[in-house]
Amino acid sequence: QVQLVESGGGLVQPGGSLRLSCAASGRTFISFAAMGWYRQAPGKQREMVATITTGGTANYADSEKGRFTISRDNAKNTVYLQMNSMKPEDTAVYYCNVRFIGSDYWGQGTQVTVSS
Repeated sequence: QVQLVESGGGLVQPGGSLRLSCAASGRTFISFAAMGWYRQAPGKQREMVATITTGGTANYADSEKGRFTISRDNAKNTVYLQMNSMKPEDTAVYYCNVRFIGSDYWGQGTQVTVSS
C-alpha cells in the first residue's frame, strides 16, 4: 500500500505564496513513479495542476504555467509544489498523486484558500 502525507496548505492573500509537500512511502516503485498535484474546487471536477516524472520532466496546466513550480526529491520520495502569485481561483483542496503502471494513489488532500 502507498501512503501519501500532504502538508503546507492554508490561508494566503491574493498575490501570496504557499509551498505544498507530499511524502510518499510504502512501496519501492514510488521512486520510479510519476508524481503530481491535482485540485478540486467546490462544485467542480478534480483537475491536474502539475506532474513530474522521475527524471524531472514537469508538465503544467496552462493556468499555472509561470506561477507554480513542481519539484521532487527522489531520495525522500517527496514532491513539492511552489505556488506564487496566487489568485482566489486557486482556492481548492489539493491532492497529491502517485501514478505507476496505470494505478493511481491519492493523498487525503490539503485545503488551500486564497482570500483577503
